[in-house]
Amino acid sequence: MTTIDTLIDADAIQARVAEMAAEINRDYAGQEVVIVPVLKGSFVFAADLIRHLDIDCKIDFLGLRSYEGTESTGVVQITSDLTKSIEGEHVIVVEDIVDTGLTMQYMMENLRTRKPASVKLASLLHKPSRTTVEVDIDYLGFSIEDVFVIGYGLDFDQLYRNLPYLGVVRQEG
Repeated sequence: MTTIDTLIDADAIQARVAEMAAEINRDYAGQEVVIVPVLKGSFVFAADLIRHLDIDCKIDFLGLRSYEGTESTGVVQITSDLTKSIEGEHVIVVEDIVDTGLTMQYMMENLRTRKPASVKLASLLHKPSRTTVEVDIDYLGFSIEDVFVIGYGLDFDQLYRNLPYLGVVRQEG
């Protein structure tokens, strides 16, 4: 039997997302930004975050893959690239979780080669105990222990993305 234990409830998530958006609004007051959600896991977080933004923003998406099931392959693949140039733009990457940091390091370096005015990272979650490379997270939702998290856009074999909270799967029996 599968049980899902709540790690972070929906109210706590929504409160923190609103706080993160307020930080972004302050930092970019009077400026335009390009919000780049990393698919698929960040789409719920990104949707909630941008609804709290009162700055001008464009949206573009980037698809990356470095996992097969619950294991990292160690190889980052771009599965879907940006549709517009970001040269001269202020870019905020929206990610679901920074784990080892390798995927984010690769992506941030890749985006910087495209000559944006700036690139910042907003991540819902961070696992400090798993991080093997330095990644600056400019806007962080929550630091968590090394557990496999589902819900609020994060999946296990494409399931559980629709949960309004973040949970941990516990197998029983």
